[in-house]
Amino acid sequence: MRVDAHHHVWDLSVRDQDWITGPELQPLRRDFGVADLAPQARAAGVDRTVLVQTITVPEETPEFLALAARSELIAGVVGWTDLTRPDVADELARLRELPGGRHLKGIRHQVQGETDPEWLLRPDVRDGLAAVAEAGLVYDLVVLPHQLPACVRAAADHPGLTFVLDHLGKPPIATGALNPWATAVRALAELPNTVCKLSGMVTEADHAKWTVDGLRPYADTVLDAFGPGRLMFGSDWPVCTLVASYGQVVEAGEELTGGLGAEDRAEVFGGTATRVYRL
Repeated sequence: MRVDAHHHVWDLSVRDQDWITGPELQPLRRDFGVADLAPQARAAGVDRTVLVQTITVPEETPEFLALAARSELIAGVVGWTDLTRPDVADELARLRELPGGRHLKGIRHQVQGETDPEWLLRPDVRDGLAAVAEAGLVYDLVVLPHQLPACVRAAADHPGLTFVLDHLGKPPIATGALNPWATAVRALAELPNTVCKLSGMVTEADHAKWTVDGLRPYADTVLDAFGPGRLMFGSDWPVCTLVASYGQVVEAGEELTGGLGAEDRAEVFGGTATRVYRL
């Protein structure tokens, strides 16, 4: 099964996506649905996908679960809930009882938007992460490079919880710099309960002149650090469309993993996601 482990959908008539601001993001200010994605996924040979939260409102996750229940494409949902609420365990149980609740595979919070670089280490957040682990879910990390040290500590403190690093931890691809990002991401990879998504790279590169060769040092870093068995491909559609089409992103992933054997590439393009998210 070939899996796209990271994409989004939104309907602006249901609610605004308040992060879509400014002229650079203007192409994203329209609706993107599964019907838009499905033919592109089929053309790229993608069988199933993981739908990931976009904004921190409690209504989105139930909507995504119901959407997954109606979709042949969506195999799993990474949703959002407030990790700091004292009854987070009850809330996770409630979500799983909703229509499509069996599709809930993980939780994510927009940590990249938190001003505290150690937000993940707050006592109330730690309690929330423990509840996620107890529920048998995984936790997706959407963070900036300076927040990676806190990710390392959080993953070390919760060995029973699998942490999935989205978008390689958003390295500064546009500048060509590798460190301190590479050092921090290697420290995270030393922990066995961590996984990384080969996703979100084109939008961290120079939008006007990105190349696969420009992405390669960053892809090679996580391939070496995590290995194919802890790496999964994600398109980050439709955000990727700011820079490249769905097909181009898939092709870039194939080029970046071209040096792998067939079994290892199958891990990156499906095996890891299927196993980690229990698809």
